[in-house]
Amino acid sequence: MTDASLGTPAQLRDPNFTPALSKAVPLGIQHVLAMFVSNVTPAIIVAGAAGFGFGSDAGAQGFPDMTYLIQMSMLFAGIATLFQTIGMGPVGARLPIVQGTSFAFLPIMIPLVAGKGVEALPALFGGVLVGGLFHVLLGTFIGRIRFALPPLVTGLVVTMIGLALVKVGIQYAAGGVPAINSPEYGSLLNWSAALVVIVATLGLKFFARGMLSVSAVVIGIGVGYLYALAMGMVTFEGIATSWNRAAAVALPVPFAYGFEFSFAAIVGFCLMAFVSAVETVGDVSGITKGGAGREATDAEITGATYADGLGSAVAGVFGGFPNTSFSQNVGLIAMTGVMSRHVVTVGALFLILCGLVPKVGAVIRTIPIEVLGGGVIVMFGMVVAAGISMLSDVNWNRRNMVIFAISLSIGLGLQLDPKAVQYLPDTLRVLMTSGLLPAALIAIVLNLVLPEQLSDEATEEVSGGLSGHGSGSLENRV
Repeated sequence: MTDASLGTPAQLRDPNFTPALSKAVPLGIQHVLAMFVSNVTPAIIVAGAAGFGFGSDAGAQGFPDMTYLIQMSMLFAGIATLFQTIGMGPVGARLPIVQGTSFAFLPIMIPLVAGKGVEALPALFGGVLVGGLFHVLLGTFIGRIRFALPPLVTGLVVTMIGLALVKVGIQYAAGGVPAINSPEYGSLLNWSAALVVIVATLGLKFFARGMLSVSAVVIGIGVGYLYALAMGMVTFEGIATSWNRAAAVALPVPFAYGFEFSFAAIVGFCLMAFVSAVETVGDVSGITKGGAGREATDAEITGATYADGLGSAVAGVFGGFPNTSFSQNVGLIAMTGVMSRHVVTVGALFLILCGLVPKVGAVIRTIPIEVLGGGVIVMFGMVVAAGISMLSDVNWNRRNMVIFAISLSIGLGLQLDPKAVQYLPDTLRVLMTSGLLPAALIAIVLNLVLPEQLSDEATEEVSGGLSGHGSGSLENRV
């Protein structure tokens, strides 16, 4: 897939190489297309969960708060990416790492804001700030804590993230949470829009090549948007109204919603910072192996973790969400064979430009929720699949089966029935009902304290006659 006209093989493996501008600009925009939908989706989901997104009374004013959150998602994804590609002292890997709003924090953010409107945002952004600063601190010893997060733990956590979010995709495809009690919820029209997106996305992903395949989700949503226009689910008049209401240019506002420190938010964001840090380590290693054929250095891993945390902390000050490295862009680097960090810098500048122009967010907010639901079903399903892929590296002996079983049972059970802990104090209730944090903590603790081997007899009585025999691809990893 590599274009020889971009440079010599040695140049293409060099992060400091700068292709001609005529090549760098389209390559940079490719990176933005690969992550664009994933980057703005968390803002839309948080706004909807809080009650000022799709289907809320805020619609009469054109969803101004949701537009601002979308704008900040683009702006600070670009700024955090610059931290990685350009760097500042020890901050930044100075590699072609694309940063974006992390899905991993959604199971924490949704319970924090559920039904509380914009009044929930001060505590949310206080958690983003403190969690980001804690993430920076992790950079100083990230290499020494990786032992506590083997594939058994990280795979479980990523799987739990996906399982916590798949319900959101189904609800969006059916018409959105505010429409649950209406006759239109789950209608054939709603589902047809979501299915058009899913079919278009799968068709491009499996039968197209190059950027058509990499950008399958964003193109699929575009196809769904055209279908929604044809079916009257969105109108040109509505698009024009949304466009005209938005300002041409707007700067971010520090503490736009105020600021508040909530123990539940701080604990949740700090604990999830561990997972995000490990994910970034994996992405940095993937970039250096796939693009340059070498292992990542300690300085690169540390700098990338610093940039992760700093980008998240700064975003929290202005109303943005936690940022992390985007794995889909790692695959794009392997596909194009271009390791230049300056190409990604071009993409970051494009994101910053979009973030300063609210009209971009105004167009995004006109996407029918059912269309977005089709894309979200694909994206969150892929999160579950990514977690299962990580779990394939686990040696599935009896010990690890017990750890996984207990962690998954408690975590998923609390997600399915949050009222089971309704009498806990508010802080603990929010943390427990995410399901994610209890599962992660149980898995980490059990992995550290349980003996390396459990006899068959120790687990046979609780397995109901079912036993796993898979050994994974890394027999001695755990």
